[in-house]
Amino acid sequence: MTGQNDSYEPISTAPVADALVRLGPTVRTAPSQIRRLSPGAPVVGRAVPVRHFGSVDVFLEAFENAPSGGVLVIDNGGVDFEACIGDLTVAEAESAGLAGIVLWGFHRDTAALRQIGLPVWSLGAVPPGPRSARPLQGDPFSHAHIGEVRVTDADVVVADDDGVVFVTADLWPEVSAAAAAIVVVEQAQADAIGAGRNLRDQLGFGDYLARRAADPSYTLRRHLAERGGAIET
Repeated sequence: MTGQNDSYEPISTAPVADALVRLGPTVRTAPSQIRRLSPGAPVVGRAVPVRHFGSVDVFLEAFENAPSGGVLVIDNGGVDFEACIGDLTVAEAESAGLAGIVLWGFHRDTAALRQIGLPVWSLGAVPPGPRSARPLQGDPFSHAHIGEVRVTDADVVVADDDGVVFVTADLWPEVSAAAAAIVVVEQAQADAIGAGRNLRDQLGFGDYLARRAADPSYTLRRHLAERGGAIET
């Protein structure tokens, strides 16, 4: 039986990353080699970490208590000689109510995974599955590494076509609010460009150049913060 539903509003990774830069916490991202299998909408959910040791039962056990809307985060050490998930595991994850899978490793059954439709991020595809189970070291559900990033069930996963960002759950309300504010500002700026007002005019770029000439330490980021513009540049 799956665990309780954890509901998060979908938002793209870019404003979340910008919000983290604005607020100060380290921006924790999956390595850029991890790519989404098929384009789609952003996915946001509580991390469901698991370390693979060569046997599918670890995934089935993870599904037993996974929150609906969670994101399975699999650590297979980034190895390129085996695929640790395929069509059956992904179909079961969807059946368990998970919102997606982020894998530090490789998948297989690509055509079937696209047909199932559950969002999957991985290092790519290889045909062979695991050859044998490996000794289990500690609790396989305590954490997972995605590259150098350590992920626990105290993290929120934000994933889209640009990549994957991990945010500590207790920071998520503040980060998501800042990210949503950035989205509003950037959309207004985009709408203004569409209406014929270029971004340089909106940002007072001429004023910025004049102030920078007088004070070389004056940065565009500071200029935008003072004007209430989007902080990312």
